[in-house]
Amino acid sequence: MEQKKVAFYTLGCKLNFSETSTIARSFEDEGFNRVDFKQKADIYVINTCSVTENADKRFKTIVKQAQNINPDAFVAAIGCYAQLKPEELADVNGVDLVLGATEKFKITDYLNDLTKNDFGEVHSCEIEDADFYVGSYSIGDRTRAFLKVQDGCDYKCTYCTIPLARGISRSDTMQNVLNNAKEISEQGIKEIVLTGVNIGDYGKGEFGNKKHEHTFLDLVTELDKVEGIERLRISSIEPNLLKNETIDLVSKSRAIVPHFHIPLQSGSNELLKKMKRRYMKELYIDRVVKIKQVMPHACIGVDVIVGFPGETDELFLETYNFLNELNISYLHVFTYSERDNTEATLMDGVVSKNVRAKRSKMLRGLSAKKRRAFYEKQLGTERTVLFEGENKEGYIHGFTENYVKVKAPWNPELVNTLHKVCLTRIDEDGSVRFNFIESLVS
Repeated sequence: MEQKKVAFYTLGCKLNFSETSTIARSFEDEGFNRVDFKQKADIYVINTCSVTENADKRFKTIVKQAQNINPDAFVAAIGCYAQLKPEELADVNGVDLVLGATEKFKITDYLNDLTKNDFGEVHSCEIEDADFYVGSYSIGDRTRAFLKVQDGCDYKCTYCTIPLARGISRSDTMQNVLNNAKEISEQGIKEIVLTGVNIGDYGKGEFGNKKHEHTFLDLVTELDKVEGIERLRISSIEPNLLKNETIDLVSKSRAIVPHFHIPLQSGSNELLKKMKRRYMKELYIDRVVKIKQVMPHACIGVDVIVGFPGETDELFLETYNFLNELNISYLHVFTYSERDNTEATLMDGVVSKNVRAKRSKMLRGLSAKKRRAFYEKQLGTERTVLFEGENKEGYIHGFTENYVKVKAPWNPELVNTLHKVCLTRIDEDGSVRFNFIESLVS
């Protein structure tokens, strides 16, 4: 019998990528052959995102792409959007199956018959039932893996649907995380990126109970000891959960790199309160100052939302000026989009779409300026680079431990290798050139 082919498309965050990878391995265990999404497959699985309106719209485009390649293929939708609005996805022409938060990990159980349906079949739980943990990690490219350590969120941010889509905060067991990290390192992967919805809350719900069995500090302390892992990167951590002890550990660590991504969302305390964030901007300043005290070369990335209800010109400028004066390295700018069943949709002071777009453009410009200034400070320093696996227009790219993007003429022998380099100049495209010092053979 001919092997059935399955293809995957992932929208959204690193956590989604780690889960797609785990689900793909379950298909391979069942005898399916995984192919690229652009190739003809018997089943197309789309892992959806609900964070922005744009991710919702892209879903329909991706379903069409799959149908154009193979009109007879079975199309399944999983992920956050599938949990939040299963009926809406089921109504999209060509969708055969929609699985919610807990069902997605058992997707192969729902595939007894791959005949296309006239209507999308929905299997989704009440989100209160999403209270168990499924460990995941992604192995897509050879250089890095996303390792899921936590899922769900107990925060009640007024713009966010993630708690509705993923349920309560819960964690993988420490032992399971360490086992997964060892498995990844044994496959020759040099960098592990820790991921989750709210990873600073790690330890809550570790054995199905509400209390913290371990802390995030406990976790990274143990991971730092795992042999074979060259680099550990913390993907994103809430400022109120990033403790001094964790920052100190990173500064002395063997493997954890000096790169922090810390969501801010607004530089206005008035808006932070409306968003129900769990800190004020003074705490954020304190975290940045602490990091730079012990690691002046550390890279700090910031998430920020523009156009939140009630964001006047004055409050936007407060955020802009706050970020301009802060010693950070780059921004991830999100344009606020209304999400059903969130408190923010009921708030006054709606910001027009064109004003949101203008503010977003201003902050993206500030991000480019910040990144350039950070890169300039790194020139003349010695750093370690891990090279990526892609040939981009005759160049190979890589990242230093503190997240400076470098480039060199394409050389396949450099792929997935670590080298000590001296950063020399910034290229026209914004990446950094360097001189080789030595190869670090592991």
